[in-house]
Amino acid sequence: MTGLSLDANGCPSGLAPPSGDAASDPSAFVRKVGKQSRLSLTVRGAKCGGCLSRIEGAVGELPGIETARLNLSSGRLDVAWSGNLDPRRIAEAVSTLGYGVAPLDTASDDDAHKKEERSLLLAMGVAGFATANIMLLSVSVWGGHGEMGEATRQGLHALSGVIALPTLLYAGRPFFASAWNVLKKRRTNMDVPISLALILAFSVSVAETIRGGEHAYFDAACMLLFFLLIGRFLDARVRRRAWSAARDLAALASRTVTRLSADGTPQSVRSEEIRPGDRILLAPGERAVVDMVIEQGESEVDESLVTGESLPRWSGAGMKLMAGAINLSQPLTGRATAAAADSLLSEISQMLSAGEQKRSTYRQIADKAVSLYVPLVHSTALLTFLGWWLIGGLGLRESILIAVSTLIITCPCALALAAPVVQVVAAGRLFKGGAYLKSGDALERIAACDHIIFDKTGTLTLGTPRFVSTGIPADLLNDAAQLARASRHPLSRALTAAAGAGPLAKDVKEHPGLGLEGEVNGAPCRLGSAEWTGAVAGGHSGASLFFARGDEAPVELRFEDDIQGDASGVIGKLSAMGMTMEIVSGDRAEAVSDVAQKLGITQWTAGAKPQDKVRRLEELQGAGRKVLMIGDGLNDAGALALAHASAAPGGALDVSQSASDAVYSGGLAPLPRLVKTARTAKAVMLQNFGFAAAYNLVAVPIAILGHATPLVAAIAMSGSSLVVCLNALRINLNTEKQA
Repeated sequence: MTGLSLDANGCPSGLAPPSGDAASDPSAFVRKVGKQSRLSLTVRGAKCGGCLSRIEGAVGELPGIETARLNLSSGRLDVAWSGNLDPRRIAEAVSTLGYGVAPLDTASDDDAHKKEERSLLLAMGVAGFATANIMLLSVSVWGGHGEMGEATRQGLHALSGVIALPTLLYAGRPFFASAWNVLKKRRTNMDVPISLALILAFSVSVAETIRGGEHAYFDAACMLLFFLLIGRFLDARVRRRAWSAARDLAALASRTVTRLSADGTPQSVRSEEIRPGDRILLAPGERAVVDMVIEQGESEVDESLVTGESLPRWSGAGMKLMAGAINLSQPLTGRATAAAADSLLSEISQMLSAGEQKRSTYRQIADKAVSLYVPLVHSTALLTFLGWWLIGGLGLRESILIAVSTLIITCPCALALAAPVVQVVAAGRLFKGGAYLKSGDALERIAACDHIIFDKTGTLTLGTPRFVSTGIPADLLNDAAQLARASRHPLSRALTAAAGAGPLAKDVKEHPGLGLEGEVNGAPCRLGSAEWTGAVAGGHSGASLFFARGDEAPVELRFEDDIQGDASGVIGKLSAMGMTMEIVSGDRAEAVSDVAQKLGITQWTAGAKPQDKVRRLEELQGAGRKVLMIGDGLNDAGALALAHASAAPGGALDVSQSASDAVYSGGLAPLPRLVKTARTAKAVMLQNFGFAAAYNLVAVPIAILGHATPLVAAIAMSGSSLVVCLNALRINLNTEKQA
C-alpha cells in the first residue's frame, strides 16, 4: 500500500493528477549557445494557467535563469541560463511541484531538410520573378519587330541578360552543384543535361546580344529553370515527409533511463548505454525504453501503444514489461532483458525501415528511367549538332542553336511534373476534406488497394472511455471524482472529465490492481473494482468502476469506448467501392467481437501483437491482396510501414502518423474520399505520362529538323507543362461531383 502526496502538488484545478517526484538527469541534453546554456524539457500534467505560472515561477527563481517558457499545448518547457547551474535542479524544480518531466532532444536533422526546402522555394521565387520581368522585355521586342531600332533591341536583350545572369547563378545552384558532383565521379544524372541546356541557352543568348542578333533566349533559360524548380521543390517536400517516421521513432527511443548501481544509487544514462542485466528504476508516468522484467513494485501499466489493449494492466514482480509501455502509478524496479537496440521499439524501427525500402520501388523505377533518358538526350543533341554541322552544311552557330533547341525541348518538365502536380492538387483536395497526404507515391498505392485492415481502439472506436451512467446523484459523482483526480487510470480520467475541476480527497492511497481509497467529507471512500469495494459486478459489457462511500452500498459507474459515429456509413461506402475489410487488434476478444458485430465486419482478430499484425499483412500480400492499413498506436507502426498503403487518425501517436501515407481527422468520413481521390489521381497521372510521351514524339523531331528556335522550344516545353497542370486540376472537378 502506498500513499500519494496530493495536497500541494500537480495541477491546482484537479484536472490532472500528480506525476510523481522522480526526475531523470537532463545534463546530457544541455546545448551550449555561446555563454548561454539551453535545455528543452517535456512536462506532463500541466493543464491550466495556474500550472504555467507555478512551473515558470519555480524555474525562474533558480540562480542564473534568463528565460523559462512553458507551452501548455505541447508541454514543452524551454529554459536558458548562464553560469554553473546544475540542470538537474531545473528538472527537480518541476518534479517537486508534482509534474512529470523528461529531457526533450531537439537535435534533429529536420532543420537541414527544412532549410533545403526554404532554399528551393526562394530559388523558385527568384526564377519566377526573373521570368516574368524578362518576358515583359521580350514582349516589347516582339511587339516592336520591324520598327524597333537595332540599338534599342540590343539594349533590351542586354537588360534581359543582366536579370538572367544572377538568376541562373542563384536559382540554378541545385542543378549545377548536383551535375558537377556526379561529373567529378565520372557519372551522370538528370541534372547534367538540364545544366547543359541552361548554360548553352544563356551562352548563345549572350553571343547573340553581343553580335546584335535578332533573337536572344534569356527568357527561355529562366522559364526552363522556373518549371524545373517547381518539380525539385515538390520532390524535396515529399522526401522530408517520408523521412520523418524514422526521426519520430528515434526521438521516442532516445531518452534517458535511470540505472541503479550495485549499491542502489540511481544514475541517469542514455538508453543506448543500457545493457542486458542492468537494474532500472521506472518512475510513475515514465515510458519504458528497453524491455525489462519487474523485480520490485506493483503498478498499473498502460501498454496500449504496444499491444493495443485499451485498459491498463496490473504488473508486479516477475512480469515482463515491453519497451513503449508507460508506468502509471507506482515506481517499478526491474532488470533489462535486452539492450535498447534489441528492444521492441528497435524491432518496430526495423519494420519501418523495411517498409520504406519496399516503397522505394517506384523511385528505383524512376532512377532507371533517368539512367536511360540522360544518355539518350545527350546523344540526340550531339548527333543533331554534328549532323547539321558536318552533314547538313550549316554553320557552327546555327548548328549549336538547333542542338540547344533539342536539349530544351526534350527537357523532362512535363514528365517531371506529371506525377507531382497531380499529387499536389489531390493533396489539396484531400486536405479540405480532412485528410493530410504525406507520401508522394501514396496515391498510386492507395488506388491499388482492395482490402482494409482496421485497428480497433482509437480507430474504429474513439479510444477514450466515456462516463455513460445515468441517474447518478451529483454529490456522489463529485465525491467519486475527488478520488479519481489522484489517478492516471483512463477510467479515472473519464470520471474526472465528467465531474470537472474540483478538490482532491484527503489521504488518498492507491492499491495497484484494485483501486483508490481516501477520505471525503469525513467518510472513508473507495473507488475501484467490484472486489475492492465489496460490490457484485453487473452485466455491463463495457468497463466499470465501483464507488463505495462510508456505509452506503457500492454504486456502479459505467464507461464505454464509443464506436466512431460515422463508422457504419463509412464501412458501407468502402464496401460499395469494392473494398473488403477486417479488424486486427491487440485488445480483448470480447471488445473486438462487440465492435465487429456492431459494424457488420465478419473477419476479426483479437490479442494481436505487432508481429502478428505484420504476419497477417504478409499472408494477405502473399495471396495477392493490396492492403490499406488503418491504425493509430505504436503496435500498428510496423504494419503501417509495411502495408501497401496506410492511414492514421489525427490523434495517433507521432510514430504511427509518420509511418503512414495519410493522416485524417474528423472521424472516419475522409477514408472513402481518400480512396476515391487516389483512384482518380492515378488515372490523371497515367494521362499525363501519356501526354508527355506523345509530346516528345512530336516535338523532338521538329527540333531536330531545325524548325524550332530555343525560344519556341522553351514555349513548347512550358506549354506541355501547362497542359499537364491543367489536366491535374480536373481532379477537383471529378471529386467535386462525388463530395
